[in-house]
Amino acid sequence: MLKIAGAVAFIGAACVVAAKFADGLPAARSSAPASTGPVVMAAASAPAPLPPSRSSYGRPTVVLLADPRGHYQAEPQINGAKIRTLVDTGASVVALSAEDARRAGIFPAGADYRIPVGTANGTVKAAPVTLREVRLDAIVLRDVEAMVLPEGRLQGTLLGMSFLRRLGMEVAQGRLVLTQ
Repeated sequence: MLKIAGAVAFIGAACVVAAKFADGLPAARSSAPASTGPVVMAAASAPAPLPPSRSSYGRPTVVLLADPRGHYQAEPQINGAKIRTLVDTGASVVALSAEDARRAGIFPAGADYRIPVGTANGTVKAAPVTLREVRLDAIVLRDVEAMVLPEGRLQGTLLGMSFLRRLGMEVAQGRLVLTQ
């Protein structure tokens, strides 16, 4: 299962990044006040990733283009389900909304929500899970640590370091290059 060290820091950083990302969204995207409602993660459409390729060493490589705000979004398949994500190097693990977790076939029981995590909207308990497979174009990783947040606490999913640290990463001129 999930190693708990740093779980509180992960969600705090992840949700602060998501909250900052959401600051410029139109008010119609969320009817709740920003200080008490769910964190809204994505509004603008994500630029399409460049076609999958191979690095000069023959390893799977994916290039993501920054959106107008400088954020990187991706649509990996998580356990076979295509899930829109915000790439977040400040998140220690992949953080799934309850809604996205269900789409990926993950259904934590109430008792599974046992890890207290700090978010921009206060402390909540998250459920640790292991993702069978995360596939981003040519990149495929198995057994990826993640957390599921309770219903309504996070809109969207954060593609955090439990996925990213297993890849080579390079950022230059509005491009994020991920290499397996």
